[in-house]
Amino acid sequence: MRLGRVLVAVLAGTLLVVPAPAVAATGTPSAALGSELDRILAADGLAGATVAVDVRDAGSGAVLYQRNPEVRVLPASNQKLLTAAAALEVLGPGYRFRTAVRALGGDLYLQGRGDPTMTYQRYDQLAAAVARAGTRRFAGRLIADDTWFDRVPLGLDWSWSDETYDYTAPISGLTFAANTRFDTAAVEVRYKGVAGKRPVVTVWPPTKSVRVGNRAVTRGSGDSVDAVRVHGTRNVTVSGAVAAGRSGTTMVAVPDPTATAAGIFRAALRRHGVRVAGRTSKGVVPGKARNVAALASPPLTEILRPLLKLSNNGHAEILVKAMSRATVPAKPGNWPAGLTAATAALRRLGVDTRLLTMSDGSGLSRRNWMTVRQVTTLLRAARGRTWFPAFRTALPVAGNPDLMIGGTLRNRMRGTPAAGNVRAKTGSLTGVNALSGYLTDVGGRDLVFAAIINGSVTSATGTLDSVAVTLAASRTAATVVPSARTPARL
Repeated sequence: MRLGRVLVAVLAGTLLVVPAPAVAATGTPSAALGSELDRILAADGLAGATVAVDVRDAGSGAVLYQRNPEVRVLPASNQKLLTAAAALEVLGPGYRFRTAVRALGGDLYLQGRGDPTMTYQRYDQLAAAVARAGTRRFAGRLIADDTWFDRVPLGLDWSWSDETYDYTAPISGLTFAANTRFDTAAVEVRYKGVAGKRPVVTVWPPTKSVRVGNRAVTRGSGDSVDAVRVHGTRNVTVSGAVAAGRSGTTMVAVPDPTATAAGIFRAALRRHGVRVAGRTSKGVVPGKARNVAALASPPLTEILRPLLKLSNNGHAEILVKAMSRATVPAKPGNWPAGLTAATAALRRLGVDTRLLTMSDGSGLSRRNWMTVRQVTTLLRAARGRTWFPAFRTALPVAGNPDLMIGGTLRNRMRGTPAAGNVRAKTGSLTGVNALSGYLTDVGGRDLVFAAIINGSVTSATGTLDSVAVTLAASRTAATVVPSARTPARL
C-alpha cells in the first residue's frame, strides 16, 4: 500500500472519488437485476476484459447473479481477504506480536517477532521499560535480532521498479511503523514550502537509514513534490514544487528495516538515560540471555483494521510469515510455509483450493490466481466463525469519510443506497480492479458478492461501484437466472 501525501494512491486499494451511479429509489426488482447488471458490465471500457462476478444470498448461498464464477483471475488486494481469514484461523483472533529486550555479558539485544505496530512512540515505551529495569550502562553492543523471520525481504516476483516505494517495503522480523496507520518499513518525507528558498525537508521517524537530497523548489500554488529512493541505495531524491507555506508528506521504503528499527531504539534508550557503549550489529539472542523488557502488540483483531481498511501490504506479508512460524516453529517465518498454512486454513473454511494460487499475502504478485466463487465461499464461511464481527468491522465502509472507518471506500458511493451499507475490500493493480464483501439490499436480504475485472483498458472502479449500488438498491426476492455472457479469459 502506498500512503504518500495523505493516501493519494494505494497500489492495491483505490481511493478515487467516483461519481455516484444513478439508481432507482424504489429498488430494482429481482427479475430485472440480472438485466441491469448485464447492462452495467457491457461498458465499452470492458471490451476484451475478463469480468468475473458472483452474488449470493449470505445465508443460504442461493445464486443471484453469476458471470465467469470459476474463471481464475488476478485478485489484487482482494487477496487480503484470504490472508486475513487464514491468519484468524491459524494464529487466532487474540494473537499478539512481541518485541523483547534481553541482556547477556554487557550486550543488549533487541529481539523482533515481526510486530508491525512498533512506532517511534512504542519504541520509546520499550526503552522506558529498559530504564525502569535498573541497568543504565551496557559495556557491549546493541544487537538486533531479526531471525524470527527469514531474510528474504521482498516477494520474488514483485516489480524491481517498485522497490523504493512504501507499498513494497521490505519485510523483516524486526521492523518499525512510521505512523499510527502502521505503515511499516518506510519513512515519511515531510516538506514545507518556504518563500524564496527550497522547501524544508525532514524525515520521520528520524533515521540515518536514508540520505536525502533536496531538489524541490518553492513556487506556484500547488504541490507536485515526490520522493524516490535510488534503486539499491539509501539515497532519496526529493523533487517537484510546492507553494510557500504549504506542507505535505510522501513516503519512501528504507533498504534495511532492521537497522532502522535498531537506530530508533538506540535513540530512545539515550533519551531515557540508558547507554550502550558498543556499536549496533545484527545477531541472535543467546538462549541464556536474561529478560529485561518486552512489549506486545494489539491483538490481531485490531491489526486487521489497517490491513483491510487501508490495504496495508506490509501487514499482509508479515502475517504470512507469522503463520509460517506458527505452523513450523523450528524454522524462520517464510513465504512458502506461510502460504501453505494459509491455503490449508482456507480449505478448512470450505474454499475449494484446487483453483487457488497464493504467491503472496497482499496481492502485489501477478502470480496470485483465484475465482470469485472462492471469494464468496470464504465470505459466507466467515459468518459462521467467532471472529467474524472483527473481520466484518475491519472492512472499508462505502462513503464513510472517516479514514479508519471508510478506508479505501471513504470517497466512493456517497449518497447512494450503498453508502454505510457496503462493507467490502477493494483491489487495484494496473489492469485489475476488484470489490468483494457484504451488503444488505432494500428488502433486508444479506448478500455476499465478489466482482473482479482483469484486462480493462481504463479503471473499472466506477463499474464495480455501479454493481454494488445496484445490488444495494435491489429487491432480490427470488433467484436471478445467471448471465450467459462469458467474456474472453486472460
